[in-house]
Amino acid sequence: MADLLPAPKLPPPVPGFPAGARLSRILVVEHHTELLRALRINLKARLYDAMAARTGREALTLAASHPPDAVILDLGVPDIGGTEVIVELRRWYRPPIIVLSGHASPGDMIGALDAGADDYVTKPFAMGELLARLRAALRRDEGAVVQPARVVIGHWQIDLIAHRVTRAGAAPGAVETRRLTPTEWAILKVLLQRPGQLVSAAQLLASVWGPGFEQRTNYLRFHMARLRRKLEDNPANPRHLLTEYGMGYRFLSRDTPDA
Repeated sequence: MADLLPAPKLPPPVPGFPAGARLSRILVVEHHTELLRALRINLKARLYDAMAARTGREALTLAASHPPDAVILDLGVPDIGGTEVIVELRRWYRPPIIVLSGHASPGDMIGALDAGADDYVTKPFAMGELLARLRAALRRDEGAVVQPARVVIGHWQIDLIAHRVTRAGAAPGAVETRRLTPTEWAILKVLLQRPGQLVSAAQLLASVWGPGFEQRTNYLRFHMARLRRKLEDNPANPRHLLTEYGMGYRFLSRDTPDA
């Protein structure tokens, strides 16, 4: 474990790093205090903005309020467990997740990768190896959009973690909800991950229904019409869930300029 101890002094700033530029935000989820401290110190020494969580639920709360550019996740975190954290994050979060594991079986690691992890490092590990894997993961993910945990469509707030739709700005005790089907959630997730971008009908069909359904455009027309009736203020003239006839669909948020 000596390789995990922090260096005695921090390296000098990286030459040419722009003043005021945003550092890459890394969420470290680790229940061992000493290792968590070592990870944070090493990340900050290399000009990362390091956030720390000791439990799965704390990690989900932090990620929802401050979306990270990457997550380093101990698979053995207490409460809800590492694999479930990955599943919940992947409902709304796209950037890389690197798993740390000390005693996981091959089946556990496969389960984590199938749930959406991008890479894994086995404990004990060399800090240099972990940081190299992090840099590689961030390079692969350059240009990806970090999707916020909550999005407003019309008068409705979409909570992508809780899978809950509530009226935005409702008074306490007067919560009004909308129920979405699993298919509607799946379609919405694909569109919200690409704000302002055109998503072809074939892409949506393959993402939601799987390969071989790319020609079933009637499926999309039916479910998109239902989503608009539930979420748009004027379903006949939608402002957020748009159809690009003959091409596909586009989600426009409040902050996305009209195409």
